[in-house]
Amino acid sequence: MTAPLHSDSLVFFGATGDLAYKQIFPALQALVRRGILNGPIVGIARSAWTDEQLRARARESIEHHGTLDRAAFDRLSSMLKFVQLDYAKADGFDVLRRALGAAVQPLHYLAIPPSAFAAVLGGLRSSGCSEHARVALEKPFGRDLASARALDRMLHEVLPESAIFRIDHYLGKEPVLNLLYFRFTNRLLEEVLDRDSVNSVQITMAESFGVQGRGAFYEETGAIRDVVQNHMLQMTAILAMDPPVGDRDPEAIRDEKARVLKAIAPLDPQHVVRGQFRGYRDERGVARDSTVETFAAARLHIDSWRWAGVPFLLRTGKCLPAHAIEVRVQFKRPPRDIFHEGASPPEYFRFRVGPDVTALAVGMHVKRPGEAMAGQEVELLVSEDEAGEMLPYERLLGDAMRGDAGLFGREDAIEEQWRIVDPVLDMPTPPYPYEPGTWGPVEADRLVAEVPGGWQRPIDPRK
Repeated sequence: MTAPLHSDSLVFFGATGDLAYKQIFPALQALVRRGILNGPIVGIARSAWTDEQLRARARESIEHHGTLDRAAFDRLSSMLKFVQLDYAKADGFDVLRRALGAAVQPLHYLAIPPSAFAAVLGGLRSSGCSEHARVALEKPFGRDLASARALDRMLHEVLPESAIFRIDHYLGKEPVLNLLYFRFTNRLLEEVLDRDSVNSVQITMAESFGVQGRGAFYEETGAIRDVVQNHMLQMTAILAMDPPVGDRDPEAIRDEKARVLKAIAPLDPQHVVRGQFRGYRDERGVARDSTVETFAAARLHIDSWRWAGVPFLLRTGKCLPAHAIEVRVQFKRPPRDIFHEGASPPEYFRFRVGPDVTALAVGMHVKRPGEAMAGQEVELLVSEDEAGEMLPYERLLGDAMRGDAGLFGREDAIEEQWRIVDPVLDMPTPPYPYEPGTWGPVEADRLVAEVPGGWQRPIDPRK
């Protein structure tokens, strides 16, 4: 029997968890409303729930984290089933096989800790639930390069690469897709994104809050594993990649991203500054002598013809003054200063990719009113709120059901990302302390000592 191209059912492991409550149920309603989901939707967890409890949880989730569409929710509710399953007992997966009924190409979505991946994959294989199936799994994809490779070996024992969808929800956000679109539909910008015109590139991912009660989780990750290895290196790849070969070919886009990542040398510990906000060690689940970083800044270089010699500066942290994600490209000054402006700020463009607002701004110089040929800096700004945009998990789960892997991590690229950060994972030197509400430890300034203007702070376009 030939399996259908589109997945005909969805199984999500971790149905009683926090991720499902905050993100997945609203996305499922949206997928049902758009006709993407039409078959059985099976929620899996260890808890002894009933179908009705799962439906009540879905309704509560959508009312708190979305907008209830009565018609779509009624259809969703009729499709929801619950299966209690002990992941460690492979024979229990036969119950899942029966719950899928006539479905022959399910998408299994693993919203569970990585420690449970092996048991679930083994159960899917032994029960026949992996035949013609696709599997989507949440990051982190390992803790370092060695464990990432071990995870890939385990996945490929059960499924081909074409059936594996590694979710980084950040890549499903509309502003991030807008950055990719913006890069390759505007020739004016494409002509100046190279070493001849660009002085430096800064990528900032700042959070104004702390660990929000997830201290035990953060103790196992830290800022480099949690943000730099995935989100920030993916943003770097999107900004620095060459145009893909082919017309909107998802694999061509992933090829170019991987090519950029392969051109980045492993991070030098001398070019990385780690910080920890004061008060982090008082959080529940955090060791009193913790050396986990809540802030990380890094300077990296891309060894390619386009970007040779241009520093890429990454900065992320918790308890910073703003909640913002922004890419800023600083251009070089003109070769001759004919109006004697001296050390005037360089031109730039900045792309704010959330949260809550998307903005594109270009900074340049114009003449100041008056007799003197003196200038002033102005910024041209276009912004829009993110309200009404497609939910990241709506987009990603829908793409996975269609078999479109363009927005998902690929094995080679993920291993390159781990290769880049491996030398600075679990550094023995303690992180520098910084006060909440500041831009991290002052030691990070040494990474931008030769960059005009130093670190640039994100600007909220609504203010």
